[in-house]
Amino acid sequence: QVQLVESGGGSVQAGDSLRLSCTASESIFSGKTMAWFRQAPGKEREFVAGMSWREILILYADDVKGRFTISKDNAKMTVYLQMNNLKPEDTGTYYCARRRPATSGHMKEEGGYDVWGQGTQVTVSS
Repeated sequence: QVQLVESGGGSVQAGDSLRLSCTASESIFSGKTMAWFRQAPGKEREFVAGMSWREILILYADDVKGRFTISKDNAKMTVYLQMNNLKPEDTGTYYCARRRPATSGHMKEEGGYDVWGQGTQVTVSS
Protein backbone atom coordinates (compact mmCIF):
# COMPACT_ATOMS: atom_id res chain seq x y z
CA GLN A 1 0.00 0.00 0.00
CA VAL A 2 1.61 3.20 -1.19
CA GLN A 3 1.32 5.93 1.41
CA LEU A 4 3.79 8.64 0.33
CA VAL A 5 4.28 9.51 -3.32
CA GLU A 6 6.99 11.92 -4.43
CA SER A 7 7.15 13.69 -7.77
CA GLY A 8 8.86 16.61 -9.43
CA GLY A 9 12.39 15.37 -9.82
CA GLY A 10 14.34 15.77 -13.02
CA SER A 11 17.59 16.72 -14.70
CA VAL A 12 18.48 20.40 -14.62
CA GLN A 13 21.42 22.74 -14.98
CA ALA A 14 23.20 24.41 -12.10
CA GLY A 15 21.29 27.52 -11.06
CA ASP A 16 17.92 26.10 -12.08
CA SER A 17 14.97 25.40 -9.81
CA LEU A 18 12.76 22.40 -9.10
CA ARG A 19 9.78 21.82 -6.88
CA LEU A 20 9.29 18.42 -5.36
CA SER A 21 5.91 17.25 -4.14
CA CYS A 22 4.98 14.52 -1.70
CA THR A 23 1.37 13.49 -1.43
CA ALA A 24 0.25 11.41 1.51
CA SER A 25 -2.80 9.56 2.65
CA GLU A 26 -4.67 11.36 5.43
CA SER A 27 -3.74 8.82 8.07
CA ILE A 28 -0.08 9.39 7.29
CA PHE A 29 -0.11 13.14 6.99
CA SER A 30 -2.55 14.61 9.48
CA GLY A 31 -0.92 15.95 12.64
CA LYS A 32 2.54 14.69 11.75
CA THR A 33 5.99 16.15 11.20
CA MET A 34 7.15 15.66 7.62
CA ALA A 35 10.62 15.92 6.18
CA TRP A 36 12.74 15.55 3.09
CA PHE A 37 15.92 13.52 2.98
CA ARG A 38 18.29 12.84 0.11
CA GLN A 39 20.87 10.27 -0.81
CA ALA A 40 23.71 10.98 -3.18
CA PRO A 41 25.43 8.13 -5.01
CA GLY A 42 27.79 6.32 -2.67
CA LYS A 43 26.73 8.34 0.36
CA GLU A 44 24.41 7.88 3.27
CA ARG A 45 20.97 9.36 3.30
CA GLU A 46 20.89 12.81 4.90
CA PHE A 47 18.33 15.25 6.24
CA VAL A 48 17.41 18.15 3.96
CA ALA A 49 14.41 19.91 5.51
CA GLY A 50 11.62 19.25 7.95
CA MET A 51 8.45 20.89 9.20
CA SER A 52 6.33 20.18 12.25
CA TRP A 53 2.59 19.87 11.84
CA ARG A 54 1.79 23.36 13.12
CA GLU A 55 4.86 24.75 11.32
CA ILE A 56 6.32 25.91 14.63
CA LEU A 57 9.56 24.09 13.93
CA ILE A 58 11.13 24.25 10.48
CA LEU A 59 14.68 23.04 10.01
CA TYR A 60 17.08 22.93 7.08
CA ALA A 61 20.41 21.33 6.48
CA ASP A 62 23.14 23.96 6.51
CA ASP A 63 24.03 23.50 2.85
CA VAL A 64 20.49 24.19 1.63
CA LYS A 65 19.58 27.13 3.85
CA GLY A 66 18.55 30.13 1.78
CA ARG A 67 18.06 27.98 -1.33
CA PHE A 68 15.44 25.39 -0.36
CA THR A 69 12.03 25.98 1.17
CA ILE A 70 9.75 23.36 2.68
CA SER A 71 6.03 24.02 2.74
CA LYS A 72 2.77 22.10 2.84
CA ASP A 73 -0.84 22.24 1.85
CA ASN A 74 -2.93 20.50 4.46
CA ALA A 75 -6.02 20.41 2.28
CA LYS A 76 -4.09 18.54 -0.41
CA MET A 77 -2.10 16.49 2.13
CA THR A 78 1.02 17.46 0.23
CA VAL A 79 4.46 18.58 1.31
CA TYR A 80 6.64 20.55 -1.07
CA LEU A 81 10.32 21.23 -1.38
CA GLN A 82 11.12 24.28 -3.48
CA MET A 83 14.74 24.08 -4.57
CA ASN A 84 16.35 27.16 -6.06
CA ASN A 85 19.86 27.82 -7.30
CA LEU A 86 20.54 24.12 -7.56
CA LYS A 87 24.12 22.92 -7.45
CA PRO A 88 25.70 19.71 -8.74
CA GLU A 89 26.17 18.59 -5.14
CA ASP A 90 22.39 18.60 -4.73
CA THR A 91 22.22 15.60 -7.03
CA GLY A 92 20.63 12.55 -5.46
CA THR A 93 17.46 10.68 -4.73
CA TYR A 94 15.07 12.74 -2.63
CA TYR A 95 12.77 11.03 -0.18
CA CYS A 96 9.76 12.28 1.67
CA ALA A 97 9.26 10.86 5.16
CA ARG A 98 6.79 10.92 8.03
CA ARG A 99 8.13 11.26 11.54
CA ARG A 100 7.03 8.53 13.89
CA PRO A 101 4.37 9.84 16.29
CA ALA A 102 5.56 10.69 19.80
CA THR A 103 9.16 9.90 18.97
CA SER A 104 12.01 11.55 20.82
CA GLY A 105 15.21 12.85 19.38
CA HIS A 106 16.14 15.46 16.85
CA MET A 107 14.06 16.11 13.75
CA LYS A 108 17.16 15.52 11.62
CA GLU A 109 17.63 11.93 12.80
CA GLU A 110 16.61 9.44 10.13
CA GLY A 111 15.69 6.82 12.71
CA GLY A 112 12.76 8.92 13.87
CA TYR A 113 10.87 8.42 10.60
CA ASP A 114 8.72 5.38 9.94
CA VAL A 115 7.04 5.98 6.58
CA TRP A 116 9.05 6.73 3.44
CA GLY A 117 8.26 7.44 -0.14
CA GLN A 118 9.89 5.67 -3.05
CA GLY A 119 12.12 8.63 -3.88
CA THR A 120 12.46 10.97 -6.83
CA GLN A 121 15.71 11.55 -8.67
CA VAL A 122 17.27 15.01 -8.95
CA THR A 123 20.27 15.45 -11.19
CA VAL A 124 22.05 18.78 -11.44
CA SER A 125 24.73 19.22 -14.06
CA SER A 126 27.31 21.98 -14.16
